[in-house]
Amino acid sequence: MNRHWSPLAVAYLVLAVAGLGGTWYFNTLAIIQLRDFIGDLVTSGPAVSSITVDLLVVAIAGCVFIVVEARRLGMRGAWLYILASGLTAFAFTFPLFLAMRQRRMSQLAASVTPMPPHRPE
Repeated sequence: MNRHWSPLAVAYLVLAVAGLGGTWYFNTLAIIQLRDFIGDLVTSGPAVSSITVDLLVVAIAGCVFIVVEARRLGMRGAWLYILASGLTAFAFTFPLFLAMRQRRMSQLAASVTPMPPHRPE
């Protein structure tokens, strides 16, 4: 693996794959069973509605974080993570962004050359 792929970045990638696999498995079940996905989220009782609101608020905060952090680190295409979360799952795109963020931070750290010690003349 590239030297910019830190163990933390790899851990985020593993979480992204788990998020994609887990959500798509249940989404596929919902499609096969012809379930009303949105209706199930909001009308299956207070517990499901609570989890829905909880995850929605976290996803919105995560989207704000993605935009702000990508700008801070000079990462392009932050909007693609947000768009992809609607097509896949935020449980996939957020850890994927975190992996790419960690990789970018490693790249930036590697590009900083240490200053030689000052020698008095």
